Amino acid sequence: MSIEPALLSILACPEDKGPLHWIADESILYNVRTRRAYRVVDGIPVMLVGESTVLDETEHSRLTARIATEGIKPTF
Repeated sequence: MSIEPALLSILACPEDKGPLHWIADESILYNVRTRRAYRVVDGIPVMLVGESTVLDETEHSRLTARIATEGIKPTF
């Protein structure tokens, strides 16, 4: 499921207020600075810090590499 482009362009991390990266095939918005992944359920981002997942080094490295390799742009 996708996120509306207008919504995606304004989404920010609720913790540090910085941009996120939309990893569409994994249905997550990822913050590389805090290593937090926010789920997207039925096209609706769950933007609650308490509901996010902090990723370990392996997952962080995997997603950071995908972002770089695939040219995934930040939300703003």
